[in-house]
Amino acid sequence: MEFKNNLFQLSQRAEQMRDHLKSEEATKTAIIMPFFSILGYDVFNPREFLPEYTSDFGLKKGEKVDYAIMIDENPVILIEAKPYDECLEKYDSQLCRYFSAKVAAKFGILTNGIIYKFYTDLEEKNVMDKEPFFEFNLLSFKDNAVSELKKFRKSSFNMDTILNTAEELKYKNLIKELLKSELSAPKDEFVNYVLGKVYDKKRTQAAVERFGPIVQQSFNEMINEQMEERLKSAIYKKEDIATDESSEAILIEPEKEIHAVTTADELGAFYIIRAILQDTVDPTRLFYKDTSNYFTILVDNKTTKWICRLFLQGHKKSIQIPDENKVPERYELTSVNDIQHLKDKLEDSVKKYL
Repeated sequence: MEFKNNLFQLSQRAEQMRDHLKSEEATKTAIIMPFFSILGYDVFNPREFLPEYTSDFGLKKGEKVDYAIMIDENPVILIEAKPYDECLEKYDSQLCRYFSAKVAAKFGILTNGIIYKFYTDLEEKNVMDKEPFFEFNLLSFKDNAVSELKKFRKSSFNMDTILNTAEELKYKNLIKELLKSELSAPKDEFVNYVLGKVYDKKRTQAAVERFGPIVQQSFNEMINEQMEERLKSAIYKKEDIATDESSEAILIEPEKEIHAVTTADELGAFYIIRAILQDTVDPTRLFYKDTSNYFTILVDNKTTKWICRLFLQGHKKSIQIPDENKVPERYELTSVNDIQHLKDKLEDSVKKYL
């Protein structure tokens, strides 16, 4: 828990200091070195955390990588740092040059202080893979990402263990990206596969095109139904706790006002909106705040960053979405599923805060 709390504190620090991180050196000092300090490395000990590590990388002589984490005087992790606001994709090849048979390092990390991309040589020995097997976002991380990051702590670092799980982690992430892509826009091949399991007529191209939106909607409804069931269970659990006189006060949903009762429709709307915006904003940055009057979706759990307000308690359901001048526009809803028709409006709303 301490490890995660330290990461969360550094995340808040990075958020507060982003406007002052104008150079690579500022990013290194303010975020990158503290990040590796959290992992347990003595960033001021060059025998352990060596800056400007120099070696003959491939055909180029005397190139330097920003840091090398050393074990028994051998580099095991090479770290290439970039400024806070730099896009990392164009630097993959630079880090790739640092992998060679002459260097003992098996891992490379490319970072701008916020995104940490972890590479190794799963495809070809001593040649860095084109894609990272793990990526950690300091401003938006989940528990499973924290668990993977823990493997790189000094106290638990084991090269063989990480290498054994790296391939599984890499393909797990690729599979999730594939499923996410098919969820948002199913390809014909995928629709054809689904129809082969449930459709007993001839699978013509016209049938595939007709069923594409149906497959997509079925996916979304299935996920929403599963999340709704889980959240209902959480609500019932909370109600059970509240009726237990021997229980201490427990907050399962700290963002809710104490007198607000979150309905299944509101929870369903929250997860529909998360699904709609998954390609625009990291879903983990979306929160909800329930009041007695309306249900609000927020970015980063900040009330000043509201995406929309939902009015779902009465017979007439509606949603308010702020326009470019942050003036609320109201749209009537027959059910929460109508929210899917407002995708463009919601995307425009959330982009103001990114």
